[in-house]
Amino acid sequence: MAAPMRLNRAPSIPGLAFRRFRGEADFPVMVGIMDACNEIDRLEYNESVEDVAHTFNHLTNCNPHRDMVFAETDGEPVAYSRVFWKDEQNGPRLYVSLGFVVPAWRRRGLGTALLTWNEERARRIAAGHPGDLNRVHHVWSTDSEPGAIALYDAFGYRIVRTFVEMTRPIDEPIVLPPSPTGLELRPTEPEHFRAVWDAWEEAFADHWGYAPRSESDFARWRNSRLFQPELWKIAWDGDQVAGLILNYVDERRNDWIGVRRGYTQYVFVRRPWRRRGLARWLLAASIRMFAEMGMEETYLGVDTENPSGAHVLYESLGYMPSRKHFIYRKPL
Repeated sequence: MAAPMRLNRAPSIPGLAFRRFRGEADFPVMVGIMDACNEIDRLEYNESVEDVAHTFNHLTNCNPHRDMVFAETDGEPVAYSRVFWKDEQNGPRLYVSLGFVVPAWRRRGLGTALLTWNEERARRIAAGHPGDLNRVHHVWSTDSEPGAIALYDAFGYRIVRTFVEMTRPIDEPIVLPPSPTGLELRPTEPEHFRAVWDAWEEAFADHWGYAPRSESDFARWRNSRLFQPELWKIAWDGDQVAGLILNYVDERRNDWIGVRRGYTQYVFVRRPWRRRGLARWLLAASIRMFAEMGMEETYLGVDTENPSGAHVLYESLGYMPSRKHFIYRKPL
């Protein structure tokens, strides 16, 4: 039995208690809380117990037995939060907070108590790190979470970046442009997986917020249920990956949202092959593939301040903005 915890700024709610992580027994608890939030917040996480177990089997810079807290009322789980940290390349060390409160128990101070605890825990972790680092608290929300937005504003967080989800009806016509000279699409074989990962890392390094990933991240990606190399579109220049889109279909999420959606997510072109129409070619090929599979729409996300103007390319291919995601930070 996990020992009860005392939290600063805990609200006065009859039967309220806080406790630590109890291991695998808490995986279905977390799924239940996230599902309740999905109904109101339209977060579309729709994680299964297996998904949560997969994530927790590959955690980095997080000990859930020390870095998590659960809230219960009369023994019923109503909220939880977690803290971890990561280094942004050429940027600050991020102390990341996440949390979920069941909608029926919101506006009673639970979010305030959990975020207070997360920040205190982050400061304790940071106390053991080099003092010359630029250290910041890091959280995020969507524009469909007014409560989270108000909470972060009250805690002094400020938006530092905005990302936009974009969708495209599959029945809108698409023209497949000519392939860039010297490049070809080839099926992905198991011996290519590491080369694909390395090319993805190299291309992603130019993006805002890039944090180098570990071997644990590679293993988590390689064993994910969304690891679907048969759907990838990869442009090869000889034995070099020039650009790629790691397409996938999330059947569980599609059932949840009631839409047959193909994810044209993770669009990357390596530096030597940029400005040659490669991203357009890969996207058009991906959209056509999903149309042949009977999808109803395609989806991707984009940084609104991407210096390459990626959102302009996506709009030219028929993608339209839907929901916004906000990244917030404040000094630790």
